[in-house]
Amino acid sequence: MNKVSTDPQIDPITFEVLRSVFDYTCDRMATTLQRSSFSPILSDMLDFSNAIYDRNLQLLAQAANCPVHLAAMKFSAEAAVRKYPVETLSPGDVLVVNDPYQGGTHINDISFIMPIYFGKDLIGFAVSRGHWMDLGGGAAGGQAFGTHIAAEGLRLPPLKIYSEYKINQDLLDIILNNTRTPHFVQGDLQAHFGCLRSAEQELQRACARYGVETTVKAMEQVQKYTERMVRAAISNIPDGEYEGEDYADTDGISDKRVKIKVKLQVRDDTIKVDFTGSDPATEGAINSPYANTMSAALYSLQFFLAKDAPQNQGMFNPIEVHIPKGTWLHAEWPAPTIGCTTLSSSKITSAIWQALAKAIPQQVTGSTYAECNWFVSSCLDDAGKADVFSDLPAGGWGGTPYRDGMNVTMDPLGNCMNMTAETAELFFPIVYEAFEICSGSGGPGRFRGGLGSTFKVRYLHGGELGMETSRTLEGSPGVNGGGRSPVQRASHVYSDGSEEVIGGYDAAGGWHNPLLAAHKFGANEVFKFESTGGGGWGRPFDRPAEEVLEDVLDDYVTIEQARELYGVVINSASMTIDHAETGSLRNG
Repeated sequence: MNKVSTDPQIDPITFEVLRSVFDYTCDRMATTLQRSSFSPILSDMLDFSNAIYDRNLQLLAQAANCPVHLAAMKFSAEAAVRKYPVETLSPGDVLVVNDPYQGGTHINDISFIMPIYFGKDLIGFAVSRGHWMDLGGGAAGGQAFGTHIAAEGLRLPPLKIYSEYKINQDLLDIILNNTRTPHFVQGDLQAHFGCLRSAEQELQRACARYGVETTVKAMEQVQKYTERMVRAAISNIPDGEYEGEDYADTDGISDKRVKIKVKLQVRDDTIKVDFTGSDPATEGAINSPYANTMSAALYSLQFFLAKDAPQNQGMFNPIEVHIPKGTWLHAEWPAPTIGCTTLSSSKITSAIWQALAKAIPQQVTGSTYAECNWFVSSCLDDAGKADVFSDLPAGGWGGTPYRDGMNVTMDPLGNCMNMTAETAELFFPIVYEAFEICSGSGGPGRFRGGLGSTFKVRYLHGGELGMETSRTLEGSPGVNGGGRSPVQRASHVYSDGSEEVIGGYDAAGGWHNPLLAAHKFGANEVFKFESTGGGGWGRPFDRPAEEVLEDVLDDYVTIEQARELYGVVINSASMTIDHAETGSLRNG
Protein backbone atom coordinates (compact mmCIF):
# COMPACT_ATOMS: atom_id res chain seq x y z
CA MET A 1 0.00 0.00 0.00
CA ASN A 2 1.31 3.49 -0.89
CA LYS A 3 1.51 5.69 2.17
CA VAL A 4 1.06 9.44 1.94
CA SER A 5 4.27 11.19 2.93
CA THR A 6 2.79 14.17 4.75
CA ASP A 7 4.37 17.49 5.63
CA PRO A 8 3.99 18.33 9.36
CA GLN A 9 1.55 21.06 8.32
CA ILE A 10 -0.71 18.66 6.40
CA ASP A 11 -2.26 15.69 8.13
CA PRO A 12 -3.53 12.77 6.02
CA ILE A 13 -7.17 13.82 6.37
CA THR A 14 -6.50 17.36 5.13
CA PHE A 15 -4.43 15.91 2.30
CA GLU A 16 -7.28 13.65 1.21
CA VAL A 17 -9.87 16.43 1.51
CA LEU A 18 -7.82 18.76 -0.69
CA ARG A 19 -7.09 15.97 -3.17
CA SER A 20 -10.84 15.47 -3.48
CA VAL A 21 -11.34 19.23 -3.87
CA PHE A 22 -8.95 19.24 -6.82
CA ASP A 23 -10.83 16.38 -8.48
CA TYR A 24 -14.23 17.92 -7.76
CA THR A 25 -13.09 21.24 -9.22
CA CYS A 26 -12.51 19.58 -12.59
CA ASP A 27 -15.79 17.67 -12.43
CA ARG A 28 -17.64 20.92 -11.74
CA MET A 29 -15.89 22.52 -14.71
CA ALA A 30 -17.11 19.69 -16.94
CA THR A 31 -20.68 19.88 -15.65
CA THR A 32 -20.78 23.65 -16.12
CA LEU A 33 -19.46 23.43 -19.67
CA GLN A 34 -21.84 20.66 -20.72
CA ARG A 35 -24.94 22.29 -19.27
CA SER A 36 -24.27 25.80 -20.59
CA SER A 37 -22.77 25.16 -24.04
CA PHE A 38 -24.82 25.79 -27.16
CA SER A 39 -23.43 23.34 -29.75
CA PRO A 40 -24.40 19.65 -29.61
CA ILE A 41 -20.77 18.57 -30.03
CA LEU A 42 -20.17 19.97 -26.53
CA SER A 43 -23.54 19.58 -24.82
CA ASP A 44 -24.41 16.11 -26.15
CA MET A 45 -21.24 14.55 -27.53
CA LEU A 46 -18.99 15.81 -24.68
CA ASP A 47 -16.03 16.56 -26.96
CA PHE A 48 -14.22 18.69 -24.40
CA SER A 49 -11.74 18.46 -21.53
CA ASN A 50 -11.06 20.36 -18.32
CA ALA A 51 -8.13 20.40 -15.92
CA ILE A 52 -6.37 22.48 -13.29
CA TYR A 53 -2.64 23.09 -12.96
CA ASP A 54 -0.41 24.38 -10.20
CA ARG A 55 1.38 27.73 -10.44
CA ASN A 56 4.24 26.01 -12.36
CA LEU A 57 1.80 24.58 -14.93
CA GLN A 58 2.15 21.03 -13.64
CA LEU A 59 -1.07 19.03 -13.98
CA LEU A 60 -2.91 18.94 -10.67
CA ALA A 61 -6.18 17.20 -11.55
CA GLN A 62 -8.40 16.50 -14.56
CA ALA A 63 -11.95 15.48 -15.30
CA ALA A 64 -12.67 12.17 -17.05
CA ASN A 65 -12.96 13.90 -20.41
CA CYS A 66 -11.07 13.29 -23.69
CA PRO A 67 -7.72 11.57 -23.02
CA VAL A 68 -6.18 12.92 -26.23
CA HIS A 69 -6.85 16.48 -25.04
CA LEU A 70 -5.74 16.12 -21.47
CA ALA A 71 -1.99 15.59 -21.69
CA ALA A 72 -1.77 18.00 -24.63
CA MET A 73 -3.43 20.92 -22.81
CA LYS A 74 -0.32 21.55 -20.73
CA PHE A 75 1.60 22.45 -23.90
CA SER A 76 -1.04 24.99 -24.94
CA ALA A 77 -0.96 26.54 -21.48
CA GLU A 78 2.82 26.75 -21.56
CA ALA A 79 2.75 28.42 -24.99
CA ALA A 80 0.19 30.95 -23.77
CA VAL A 81 2.15 31.82 -20.64
CA ARG A 82 5.36 32.19 -22.63
CA LYS A 83 3.66 34.95 -24.62
CA TYR A 84 1.84 36.42 -21.61
CA PRO A 85 4.17 35.91 -18.63
CA VAL A 86 2.65 35.52 -15.20
CA GLU A 87 3.75 38.99 -14.13
CA THR A 88 1.61 40.52 -16.90
CA LEU A 89 -1.56 38.65 -15.97
CA SER A 90 -4.41 39.71 -13.67
CA PRO A 91 -7.46 38.06 -12.12
CA GLY A 92 -10.12 37.52 -14.77
CA ASP A 93 -7.69 37.27 -17.68
CA VAL A 94 -8.29 34.40 -20.11
CA LEU A 95 -5.89 33.38 -22.86
CA VAL A 96 -6.95 31.45 -25.96
CA VAL A 97 -4.94 29.33 -28.42
CA ASN A 98 -5.66 26.60 -30.97
CA ASP A 99 -2.42 26.65 -32.98
CA PRO A 100 -1.42 23.00 -33.59
CA TYR A 101 2.26 23.98 -33.46
CA GLN A 102 1.90 25.74 -30.08
CA GLY A 103 0.48 22.97 -27.96
CA GLY A 104 -2.64 22.40 -30.02
CA THR A 105 -3.94 19.32 -31.78
CA HIS A 106 -6.22 20.07 -34.72
CA ILE A 107 -7.59 23.56 -35.22
CA ASN A 108 -11.09 22.71 -33.99
CA ASP A 109 -9.73 22.02 -30.49
CA ILE A 110 -9.59 25.46 -28.91
CA SER A 111 -8.06 25.99 -25.44
CA PHE A 112 -8.79 28.62 -22.80
CA ILE A 113 -6.32 29.29 -19.99
CA MET A 114 -7.15 31.30 -16.85
CA PRO A 115 -4.80 32.18 -13.98
CA ILE A 116 -6.42 31.79 -10.57
CA TYR A 117 -5.54 34.04 -7.64
CA PHE A 118 -6.35 34.22 -3.96
CA GLY A 119 -5.84 37.84 -3.10
CA LYS A 120 -2.51 38.69 -4.71
CA ASP A 121 -1.23 35.10 -4.66
CA LEU A 122 -1.24 33.07 -7.86
CA ILE A 123 -2.63 29.64 -6.92
CA GLY A 124 -2.65 27.92 -10.29
CA PHE A 125 -4.39 27.77 -13.66
CA ALA A 126 -7.63 26.40 -15.04
CA VAL A 127 -7.65 25.13 -18.62
CA SER A 128 -10.66 24.19 -20.72
CA ARG A 129 -10.42 22.74 -24.23
CA GLY A 130 -13.37 22.09 -26.49
CA HIS A 131 -13.88 20.90 -30.04
CA TRP A 132 -15.74 23.69 -31.80
CA MET A 133 -17.93 22.53 -34.67
CA ASP A 134 -16.43 24.85 -37.27
CA LEU A 135 -13.67 27.47 -37.41
CA GLY A 136 -13.68 27.98 -41.16
CA GLY A 137 -11.42 26.31 -43.68
CA GLY A 138 -12.03 24.80 -47.08
CA ALA A 139 -14.86 22.47 -45.98
CA ALA A 140 -17.29 22.14 -43.10
CA GLY A 141 -15.50 21.50 -39.83
CA GLY A 142 -12.14 22.15 -41.47
CA GLN A 143 -12.23 18.72 -43.16
CA ALA A 144 -10.81 19.91 -46.47
CA PHE A 145 -8.02 17.29 -46.33
CA GLY A 146 -5.72 19.60 -48.21
CA THR A 147 -1.96 19.93 -48.12
CA HIS A 148 -1.59 23.14 -46.07
CA ILE A 149 -2.77 24.06 -42.57
CA ALA A 150 -4.48 27.16 -43.99
CA ALA A 151 -7.19 24.95 -45.50
CA GLU A 152 -8.31 23.83 -42.04
CA GLY A 153 -9.55 27.10 -40.58
CA LEU A 154 -8.69 29.99 -38.29
CA ARG A 155 -5.39 29.32 -36.50
CA LEU A 156 -5.11 31.40 -33.32
CA PRO A 157 -1.75 32.03 -31.65
CA PRO A 158 -1.93 32.72 -27.91
CA LEU A 159 -4.16 35.79 -27.47
CA LYS A 160 -6.01 37.41 -24.57
CA ILE A 161 -9.74 36.96 -25.04
CA TYR A 162 -10.79 38.21 -21.59
CA SER A 163 -9.11 40.99 -19.62
CA GLU A 164 -10.17 41.28 -15.99
CA TYR A 165 -13.40 39.40 -16.75
CA LYS A 166 -14.27 41.55 -19.80
CA ILE A 167 -14.51 40.06 -23.30
CA ASN A 168 -12.18 41.20 -26.09
CA GLN A 169 -14.96 41.97 -28.55
CA ASP A 170 -12.60 42.62 -31.45
CA LEU A 171 -11.14 39.12 -31.17
CA LEU A 172 -14.58 37.58 -30.78
CA ASP A 173 -15.73 39.39 -33.93
CA ILE A 174 -12.81 37.87 -35.86
CA ILE A 175 -13.77 34.38 -34.67
CA LEU A 176 -17.45 34.94 -35.49
CA ASN A 177 -16.46 36.16 -38.94
CA ASN A 178 -14.53 32.93 -39.64
CA THR A 179 -17.04 30.23 -38.77
CA ARG A 180 -19.98 28.59 -40.49
CA THR A 181 -21.70 28.30 -37.10
CA PRO A 182 -21.71 31.75 -35.42
CA HIS A 183 -24.99 30.77 -33.73
CA PHE A 184 -23.02 28.28 -31.62
CA VAL A 185 -19.74 30.14 -31.06
CA GLN A 186 -20.68 32.95 -28.70
CA GLY A 187 -22.67 30.63 -26.43
CA ASP A 188 -19.86 28.09 -26.36
CA LEU A 189 -17.33 30.79 -25.47
CA GLN A 190 -19.50 31.88 -22.54
CA ALA A 191 -19.75 28.24 -21.43
CA HIS A 192 -15.97 27.87 -21.38
CA PHE A 193 -15.68 31.12 -19.40
CA GLY A 194 -18.28 29.85 -16.94
CA CYS A 195 -16.40 26.60 -16.36
CA LEU A 196 -13.15 28.50 -15.74
CA ARG A 197 -14.94 30.66 -13.20
CA SER A 198 -16.17 27.46 -11.51
CA ALA A 199 -12.56 26.37 -11.03
CA GLU A 200 -11.65 29.79 -9.72
CA GLN A 201 -14.42 29.63 -7.13
CA GLU A 202 -13.51 26.16 -5.89
CA LEU A 203 -9.77 26.84 -5.50
CA GLN A 204 -10.40 30.17 -3.83
CA ARG A 205 -12.81 28.44 -1.44
CA ALA A 206 -10.11 25.89 -0.58
CA CYS A 207 -7.58 28.64 0.12
CA ALA A 208 -10.07 30.53 2.28
CA ARG A 209 -10.62 27.44 4.42
CA TYR A 210 -7.14 25.88 4.57
CA GLY A 211 -4.85 28.76 3.64
CA VAL A 212 -2.71 29.29 0.54
CA GLU A 213 0.36 27.60 2.01
CA THR A 214 -1.47 24.38 2.92
CA THR A 215 -3.36 24.28 -0.40
CA VAL A 216 -0.17 24.73 -2.43
CA LYS A 217 1.67 22.13 -0.31
CA ALA A 218 -1.14 19.64 -0.99
CA MET A 219 -0.73 20.31 -4.71
CA GLU A 220 2.93 19.28 -4.48
CA GLN A 221 2.25 16.22 -2.37
CA VAL A 222 -0.57 14.79 -4.49
CA GLN A 223 1.71 14.80 -7.53
CA LYS A 224 4.47 13.01 -5.61
CA TYR A 225 1.92 10.49 -4.33
CA THR A 226 0.80 9.62 -7.86
CA GLU A 227 4.37 9.40 -9.11
CA ARG A 228 5.22 6.82 -6.45
CA MET A 229 2.21 4.72 -7.47
CA VAL A 230 3.08 4.87 -11.18
CA ARG A 231 6.74 4.02 -10.61
CA ALA A 232 5.70 1.04 -8.52
CA ALA A 233 3.43 -0.13 -11.35
CA ILE A 234 6.20 0.20 -13.93
CA SER A 235 8.49 -1.82 -11.68
CA ASN A 236 6.13 -4.76 -12.16
CA ILE A 237 6.73 -4.77 -15.94
CA PRO A 238 9.71 -6.93 -16.95
CA ASP A 239 12.72 -4.86 -18.03
CA GLY A 240 13.33 -5.03 -21.75
CA GLU A 241 12.61 -3.54 -25.15
CA TYR A 242 9.25 -4.15 -26.79
CA GLU A 243 8.26 -3.08 -30.30
CA GLY A 244 4.94 -2.51 -32.02
CA GLU A 245 3.61 -0.87 -35.14
CA ASP A 246 0.44 0.20 -36.88
CA TYR A 247 -0.43 2.42 -39.81
CA ALA A 248 -2.90 4.85 -41.31
CA ASP A 249 -4.45 3.55 -44.54
CA THR A 250 -3.60 6.78 -46.36
CA ASP A 251 -2.85 10.46 -45.82
CA GLY A 252 -5.69 11.31 -48.21
CA ILE A 253 -3.32 12.29 -51.03
CA SER A 254 -1.30 9.13 -51.59
CA ASP A 255 -2.50 5.53 -51.57
CA LYS A 256 0.59 4.58 -49.58
CA ARG A 257 0.19 3.40 -45.98
CA VAL A 258 1.70 5.67 -43.33
CA LYS A 259 3.45 3.70 -40.59
CA ILE A 260 4.08 4.18 -36.91
CA LYS A 261 6.92 2.30 -35.27
CA VAL A 262 7.33 2.38 -31.53
CA LYS A 263 9.81 0.87 -29.09
CA LEU A 264 9.11 0.74 -25.37
CA GLN A 265 12.22 0.55 -23.21
CA VAL A 266 11.39 -0.48 -19.66
CA ARG A 267 14.11 0.02 -17.05
CA ASP A 268 13.35 -0.34 -13.36
CA ASP A 269 10.63 2.25 -12.66
CA THR A 270 10.81 4.21 -15.94
CA ILE A 271 9.58 3.79 -19.51
CA LYS A 272 11.00 5.38 -22.65
CA VAL A 273 8.70 5.58 -25.67
CA ASP A 274 10.69 5.93 -28.90
CA PHE A 275 9.03 6.58 -32.27
CA THR A 276 12.23 6.32 -34.30
CA GLY A 277 11.54 4.60 -37.61
CA SER A 278 8.08 6.10 -38.12
CA ASP A 279 7.34 7.46 -41.59
CA PRO A 280 8.24 11.03 -42.66
CA ALA A 281 5.77 13.91 -42.53
CA THR A 282 2.91 13.44 -44.98
CA GLU A 283 1.55 15.71 -47.67
CA GLY A 284 -1.98 14.99 -46.51
CA ALA A 285 -3.76 16.11 -43.36
CA ILE A 286 -3.01 13.40 -40.79
CA ASN A 287 0.23 14.80 -39.36
CA SER A 288 0.32 14.78 -35.57
CA PRO A 289 1.71 17.83 -33.71
CA TYR A 290 4.18 17.22 -30.91
CA ALA A 291 1.59 17.81 -28.16
CA ASN A 292 -0.88 15.40 -29.75
CA THR A 293 1.70 12.62 -30.08
CA MET A 294 2.86 13.18 -26.51
CA SER A 295 -0.70 13.03 -25.25
CA ALA A 296 -1.51 9.86 -27.18
CA ALA A 297 1.63 8.11 -25.94
CA LEU A 298 0.98 9.06 -22.32
CA TYR A 299 -2.71 8.15 -22.17
CA SER A 300 -2.05 4.86 -23.98
CA LEU A 301 0.29 3.78 -21.18
CA GLN A 302 -1.94 5.05 -18.39
CA PHE A 303 -4.58 2.45 -19.27
CA PHE A 304 -2.25 -0.15 -17.73
CA LEU A 305 -0.39 1.82 -15.04
CA ALA A 306 -1.80 2.58 -11.58
CA LYS A 307 -5.37 3.15 -12.72
CA ASP A 308 -6.44 4.10 -9.19
CA ALA A 309 -3.84 6.86 -8.79
CA PRO A 310 -4.98 10.50 -8.77
CA GLN A 311 -4.68 11.92 -12.30
CA ASN A 312 -1.89 14.50 -12.32
CA GLN A 313 1.66 15.25 -13.47
CA GLY A 314 2.96 12.40 -11.35
CA MET A 315 1.55 10.00 -13.96
CA PHE A 316 3.90 11.35 -16.60
CA ASN A 317 7.15 12.02 -14.77
CA PRO A 318 8.40 8.39 -15.04
CA ILE A 319 7.77 8.35 -18.82
CA GLU A 320 10.12 9.77 -21.45
CA VAL A 321 8.88 10.19 -25.03
CA HIS A 322 11.17 10.63 -28.05
CA ILE A 323 9.47 11.92 -31.22
CA PRO A 324 11.96 12.43 -34.06
CA LYS A 325 11.63 15.65 -36.02
CA GLY A 326 10.71 15.23 -39.65
CA THR A 327 8.26 12.40 -38.97
CA TRP A 328 4.50 12.61 -39.33
CA LEU A 329 4.31 12.39 -35.53
CA HIS A 330 6.13 15.73 -35.08
CA ALA A 331 4.20 18.08 -37.35
CA GLU A 332 5.68 21.47 -38.10
CA TRP A 333 4.28 24.41 -40.09
CA PRO A 334 2.68 24.24 -42.62
CA ALA A 335 1.85 20.53 -42.30
CA PRO A 336 -1.94 19.95 -42.20
CA THR A 337 -3.20 18.23 -39.04
CA ILE A 338 -7.00 17.89 -39.17
CA GLY A 339 -6.89 14.10 -38.70
CA CYS A 340 -4.34 14.10 -35.89
CA THR A 341 -6.58 13.45 -32.90
CA THR A 342 -9.19 11.22 -34.44
CA LEU A 343 -6.98 9.11 -36.71
CA SER A 344 -3.31 9.45 -35.79
CA SER A 345 -3.61 9.24 -32.01
CA SER A 346 -5.66 6.05 -32.23
CA LYS A 347 -2.92 4.43 -34.32
CA ILE A 348 -0.34 5.48 -31.72
CA THR A 349 -2.42 3.75 -29.05
CA SER A 350 -2.73 0.59 -31.13
CA ALA A 351 1.03 0.43 -31.77
CA ILE A 352 1.85 0.95 -28.08
CA TRP A 353 -0.68 -1.65 -26.94
CA GLN A 354 0.78 -4.18 -29.38
CA ALA A 355 4.23 -3.50 -27.91
CA LEU A 356 2.89 -3.80 -24.36
CA ALA A 357 1.27 -7.13 -25.23
CA LYS A 358 4.78 -8.54 -25.59
CA ALA A 359 5.70 -7.30 -22.12
CA ILE A 360 2.52 -8.01 -20.13
CA PRO A 361 0.41 -10.32 -22.33
CA GLN A 362 -1.98 -11.21 -19.53
CA GLN A 363 -2.97 -7.57 -19.05
CA VAL A 364 -3.23 -5.98 -22.50
CA THR A 365 -6.31 -6.04 -24.73
CA GLY A 366 -6.57 -6.49 -28.48
CA SER A 367 -6.60 -3.29 -30.50
CA THR A 368 -9.75 -1.21 -30.70
CA TYR A 369 -11.22 -0.19 -34.03
CA ALA A 370 -8.59 2.56 -33.63
CA GLU A 371 -10.50 5.39 -35.20
CA CYS A 372 -12.97 8.07 -34.29
CA ASN A 373 -14.74 7.83 -37.66
CA TRP A 374 -15.26 11.54 -37.38
CA PHE A 375 -17.51 13.07 -39.99
CA VAL A 376 -18.67 16.65 -40.43
CA SER A 377 -21.49 17.60 -42.74
CA SER A 378 -22.97 20.76 -44.13
CA CYS A 379 -26.68 20.04 -44.55
CA LEU A 380 -29.35 22.13 -46.26
CA ASP A 381 -32.83 22.97 -45.00
CA ASP A 382 -35.87 23.43 -47.24
CA ALA A 383 -34.94 27.07 -47.84
CA GLY A 384 -31.41 26.19 -48.94
CA LYS A 385 -29.78 27.46 -45.75
CA ALA A 386 -26.81 25.41 -44.55
CA ASP A 387 -25.92 24.28 -41.03
CA VAL A 388 -23.12 22.02 -39.80
CA PHE A 389 -23.46 18.82 -37.80
CA SER A 390 -21.02 16.11 -36.79
CA ASP A 391 -20.99 12.60 -35.36
CA LEU A 392 -18.61 9.81 -34.35
CA PRO A 393 -19.90 6.33 -35.31
CA ALA A 394 -18.27 4.14 -32.68
CA GLY A 395 -16.81 0.65 -33.08
CA GLY A 396 -15.64 -2.26 -30.95
CA TRP A 397 -12.79 -2.61 -28.45
CA GLY A 398 -10.43 -5.55 -28.42
CA GLY A 399 -10.91 -8.74 -26.51
CA THR A 400 -9.43 -8.72 -23.01
CA PRO A 401 -7.59 -11.40 -21.02
CA TYR A 402 -10.82 -11.99 -19.08
CA ARG A 403 -13.80 -11.36 -21.37
CA ASP A 404 -14.97 -10.25 -24.79
CA GLY A 405 -14.37 -6.70 -25.92
CA MET A 406 -16.93 -3.93 -25.53
CA ASN A 407 -19.38 -3.36 -28.35
CA VAL A 408 -19.88 0.06 -30.01
CA THR A 409 -17.72 2.08 -27.64
CA MET A 410 -15.82 5.28 -28.31
CA ASP A 411 -12.12 4.84 -29.05
CA PRO A 412 -9.76 5.45 -26.07
CA LEU A 413 -8.80 8.85 -27.52
CA GLY A 414 -12.06 10.36 -26.28
CA ASN A 415 -14.72 9.85 -23.64
CA CYS A 416 -17.15 11.25 -26.18
CA MET A 417 -20.68 10.18 -27.04
CA ASN A 418 -22.46 9.60 -30.29
CA MET A 419 -25.00 12.30 -31.03
CA THR A 420 -28.47 11.03 -30.19
CA ALA A 421 -30.96 10.74 -33.03
CA GLU A 422 -33.37 12.97 -31.12
CA THR A 423 -30.84 15.81 -30.83
CA ALA A 424 -29.64 15.44 -34.42
CA GLU A 425 -33.14 15.52 -35.87
CA LEU A 426 -34.20 18.43 -33.66
CA PHE A 427 -31.27 20.63 -34.67
CA PHE A 428 -30.66 19.62 -38.29
CA PRO A 429 -32.63 18.71 -41.48
CA ILE A 430 -31.66 15.03 -41.37
CA VAL A 431 -33.08 11.67 -40.27
CA TYR A 432 -31.13 8.98 -38.44
CA GLU A 433 -32.28 5.73 -40.04
CA ALA A 434 -30.01 3.24 -38.28
CA PHE A 435 -27.49 2.90 -35.50
CA GLU A 436 -27.23 -0.81 -34.79
CA ILE A 437 -24.81 -3.65 -34.04
CA CYS A 438 -22.90 -4.75 -37.14
CA SER A 439 -23.02 -8.55 -37.17
CA GLY A 440 -19.72 -10.38 -37.58
CA SER A 441 -17.55 -7.29 -37.09
CA GLY A 442 -15.48 -8.44 -34.08
CA GLY A 443 -12.05 -10.03 -34.38
CA PRO A 444 -11.96 -13.77 -33.51
CA GLY A 445 -10.21 -14.98 -30.37
CA ARG A 446 -10.52 -16.91 -27.14
CA PHE A 447 -12.10 -13.65 -26.12
CA ARG A 448 -13.78 -12.08 -29.09
CA GLY A 449 -13.35 -8.46 -30.10
CA GLY A 450 -16.33 -6.21 -29.43
CA LEU A 451 -18.61 -5.40 -32.36
CA GLY A 452 -18.91 -2.29 -34.47
CA SER A 453 -22.02 -0.57 -35.75
CA THR A 454 -24.01 0.20 -38.88
CA PHE A 455 -24.93 3.87 -39.08
CA LYS A 456 -27.25 5.57 -41.59
CA VAL A 457 -28.25 9.21 -41.87
CA ARG A 458 -30.62 10.59 -44.53
CA TYR A 459 -30.26 14.13 -45.90
CA LEU A 460 -33.73 15.60 -46.34
CA HIS A 461 -32.60 18.37 -48.68
CA GLY A 462 -29.02 17.47 -49.55
CA GLY A 463 -25.63 18.46 -48.21
CA GLU A 464 -21.89 17.83 -48.22
CA LEU A 465 -19.93 15.34 -46.14
CA GLY A 466 -16.34 15.33 -44.96
CA MET A 467 -15.11 12.20 -43.22
CA GLU A 468 -11.92 10.61 -42.04
CA THR A 469 -11.66 6.94 -41.26
CA SER A 470 -9.23 4.03 -41.52
CA ARG A 471 -9.13 0.26 -40.89
CA THR A 472 -10.35 -0.03 -44.49
CA LEU A 473 -7.37 -2.11 -45.69
CA GLU A 474 -7.13 -4.45 -42.70
CA GLY A 475 -9.20 -4.77 -39.56
CA SER A 476 -8.14 -4.27 -35.96
CA PRO A 477 -5.20 -6.51 -34.96
CA GLY A 478 -5.54 -9.05 -32.19
CA VAL A 479 -2.96 -10.06 -29.60
CA ASN A 480 -1.71 -13.34 -28.16
CA GLY A 481 -2.97 -15.27 -31.19
CA GLY A 482 -6.21 -13.31 -31.63
CA GLY A 483 -7.36 -12.47 -35.15
CA ARG A 484 -8.13 -9.25 -36.97
CA SER A 485 -11.63 -7.86 -37.32
CA PRO A 486 -13.20 -7.18 -40.74
CA VAL A 487 -12.67 -3.81 -42.45
CA GLN A 488 -14.66 -0.56 -42.26
CA ARG A 489 -16.63 0.86 -45.17
CA ALA A 490 -18.47 4.09 -46.08
CA SER A 491 -21.23 4.15 -48.70
CA HIS A 492 -23.52 6.56 -50.53
CA VAL A 493 -27.08 5.26 -50.89
CA TYR A 494 -29.02 7.04 -53.61
CA SER A 495 -32.74 7.84 -53.53
CA ASP A 496 -33.47 4.89 -55.85
CA GLY A 497 -31.84 2.51 -53.34
CA SER A 498 -28.64 1.90 -55.30
CA GLU A 499 -25.47 1.93 -53.23
CA GLU A 500 -21.93 3.12 -53.99
CA VAL A 501 -18.89 2.54 -51.78
CA ILE A 502 -17.10 5.86 -51.22
CA GLY A 503 -14.56 4.74 -48.61
CA GLY A 504 -12.90 1.32 -48.41
CA TYR A 505 -13.35 -1.81 -50.53
CA ASP A 506 -16.28 -2.22 -52.91
CA ALA A 507 -17.79 -5.56 -53.96
CA ALA A 508 -15.42 -5.81 -56.93
CA GLY A 509 -12.36 -5.40 -54.72
CA GLY A 510 -11.65 -1.81 -55.67
CA TRP A 511 -10.46 0.44 -52.84
CA HIS A 512 -11.68 4.01 -52.35
CA ASN A 513 -9.82 6.65 -50.35
CA PRO A 514 -11.62 6.93 -46.98
CA LEU A 515 -10.62 10.55 -46.29
CA LEU A 516 -13.46 12.48 -47.86
CA ALA A 517 -13.88 16.23 -48.33
CA ALA A 518 -17.15 17.91 -49.39
CA HIS A 519 -18.69 14.74 -50.84
CA LYS A 520 -22.12 15.82 -52.14
CA PHE A 521 -25.44 14.19 -51.22
CA GLY A 522 -28.74 14.99 -52.88
CA ALA A 523 -32.16 15.21 -51.29
CA ASN A 524 -33.28 11.96 -49.62
CA GLU A 525 -29.90 10.33 -50.11
CA VAL A 526 -28.24 8.38 -47.29
CA PHE A 527 -24.76 8.23 -45.84
CA LYS A 528 -24.09 4.70 -44.57
CA PHE A 529 -21.10 3.71 -42.47
CA GLU A 530 -20.12 0.26 -41.21
CA SER A 531 -17.58 0.43 -38.39
CA THR A 532 -15.49 -2.52 -37.38
CA GLY A 533 -14.93 -4.24 -34.07
CA GLY A 534 -11.86 -4.83 -31.97
CA GLY A 535 -9.16 -7.45 -32.41
CA GLY A 536 -9.38 -10.81 -30.68
CA TRP A 537 -7.42 -11.95 -27.62
CA GLY A 538 -5.99 -15.48 -27.67
CA ARG A 539 -6.44 -18.33 -30.18
CA PRO A 540 -9.95 -18.53 -31.66
CA PHE A 541 -9.92 -22.34 -31.47
CA ASP A 542 -9.58 -22.02 -27.68
CA ARG A 543 -13.00 -20.39 -27.44
CA PRO A 544 -15.49 -22.97 -26.14
CA ALA A 545 -17.79 -24.16 -28.91
CA GLU A 546 -20.82 -23.38 -26.73
CA GLU A 547 -19.79 -19.73 -26.54
CA VAL A 548 -19.40 -19.61 -30.32
CA LEU A 549 -22.93 -20.99 -30.67
CA GLU A 550 -24.22 -18.30 -28.31
CA ASP A 551 -22.51 -15.69 -30.49
CA VAL A 552 -24.26 -17.08 -33.57
CA LEU A 553 -27.63 -17.11 -31.82
CA ASP A 554 -27.06 -13.50 -30.74
CA ASP A 555 -26.15 -12.55 -34.34
CA TYR A 556 -22.68 -11.50 -33.19
CA VAL A 557 -20.93 -14.12 -35.35
CA THR A 558 -22.19 -15.64 -38.60
CA ILE A 559 -22.46 -19.39 -39.16
CA GLU A 560 -19.75 -19.08 -41.80
CA GLN A 561 -17.41 -17.25 -39.40
CA ALA A 562 -18.07 -19.88 -36.72
CA ARG A 563 -16.75 -22.54 -39.07
CA GLU A 564 -13.94 -20.65 -40.78
CA LEU A 565 -12.57 -18.66 -37.85
CA TYR A 566 -13.47 -20.76 -34.79
CA GLY A 567 -13.63 -24.27 -36.23
CA VAL A 568 -17.17 -24.71 -34.88
CA VAL A 569 -19.70 -26.34 -37.21
CA ILE A 570 -23.31 -25.37 -36.53
CA ASN A 571 -26.31 -27.10 -38.08
CA SER A 572 -28.33 -24.25 -39.61
CA ALA A 573 -31.61 -26.19 -39.38
CA SER A 574 -31.44 -27.12 -35.68
CA MET A 575 -28.99 -24.38 -34.64
CA THR A 576 -26.95 -26.91 -32.68
CA ILE A 577 -23.25 -27.79 -32.68
CA ASP A 578 -22.12 -30.65 -34.89
CA HIS A 579 -19.57 -31.98 -32.40
CA ALA A 580 -18.07 -34.56 -34.74
CA GLU A 581 -17.37 -32.04 -37.51
CA THR A 582 -16.20 -29.48 -34.97
CA GLY A 583 -13.75 -31.94 -33.45
CA SER A 584 -12.44 -32.84 -36.88
CA LEU A 585 -11.86 -29.18 -37.78
CA ARG A 586 -10.29 -28.19 -34.48
CA ASN A 587 -8.05 -31.21 -34.18
CA GLY A 588 -7.19 -31.67 -37.83
